[in-house]
Amino acid sequence: MAIMDDTIPMEVKGLMMDPNSNAPIVILQNEEHSKVLPIWIGIFEANAIALSLEGIQAPRPMTHDLFLNLLESIHCTVDRILIHDLIDNTFFAQIHLQSAGSDVVVDSRPSDAIALALRASAQILVSSTVLEKAKVDVLSAQSPDKDKLKKWLEELDPEDLGKYTM
Repeated sequence: MAIMDDTIPMEVKGLMMDPNSNAPIVILQNEEHSKVLPIWIGIFEANAIALSLEGIQAPRPMTHDLFLNLLESIHCTVDRILIHDLIDNTFFAQIHLQSAGSDVVVDSRPSDAIALALRASAQILVSSTVLEKAKVDVLSAQSPDKDKLKKWLEELDPEDLGKYTM
């Protein structure tokens, strides 16, 4: 399946807790470390991502494991995920699948798509438009602490990434 020209391959650099809201944040970063995309996610999705990052297998399949098992049982593979839009501080993603020689695209929340991509060893892509919008939208949210949050994100220390605990 062809990859759109305006996409940037990213990888999960880690999970952190937002110091203001205590909400989990998944941090995506490109290979050159020149672009970072923080996405605030739910606690259950953060747990699914953390388990995958740590290589921990749950005793019974978690939801994302079950979904991947179902896909594999019908001979469908996860080709890549794409975070393709950002509207009103909400990210939108797609899961790109291959099934019997056909391309299948499924809408998804980014956190679920990322959890699935990690389990399937699929590529994580972000639209360059989303990265441009995120510079403005995510950091311009109407919050009294937006300056504090912007400064915190700009000063992210790679050593802090991956220190997410459940």
